[in-house]
Amino acid sequence: MSSLPIAAILYTPTDNIEALLVRVARTLAERGVQLGGVIQHDIATAVDDPCAMELEDLHGGERFSLSQELGSGSEACRLDPAALAHASVAVRSAVEDGAQLVMINKFSTQEANGAGLRDEMGLTVMSGIPLLTAVGKRFLPEWQAFTGNDGVLLEPTLEAVLNWWDTLNPAN
Repeated sequence: MSSLPIAAILYTPTDNIEALLVRVARTLAERGVQLGGVIQHDIATAVDDPCAMELEDLHGGERFSLSQELGSGSEACRLDPAALAHASVAVRSAVEDGAQLVMINKFSTQEANGAGLRDEMGLTVMSGIPLLTAVGKRFLPEWQAFTGNDGVLLEPTLEAVLNWWDTLNPAN
């Protein structure tokens, strides 16, 4: 195989990437694809915290908070380290259980800095399981360095992602 089984949806701040990843996950699950990994949901009902987020474990179905409450006026990163550890376990379990595709919400600030779910992305690919993630255009140089400029960059559309998946799995 000339390219790693990696696809990254390249997006800008105006793209609703979380909603797209949810649609991709639902569509592939309906097709019978065994999914693993985590995708993000913004919690619109969190009146006191309009940026509240949770992750969905695509393998186990559990949802858990990704953001932590730091109090009013805080400008610190609200990513909950315990949630990140929980997400790591979810991805690793999916890899061990033979997921057909692992989706990891984003290659973002944490991953660009060598942390976050970066190791889990590498583990997925080294296990021979296709990886789908999303990369903001501002992190494209770090993504290309991480992947050795291998893999595929996709437009932020359901059709582009499904075409990539169908190319990997022509029998489906």
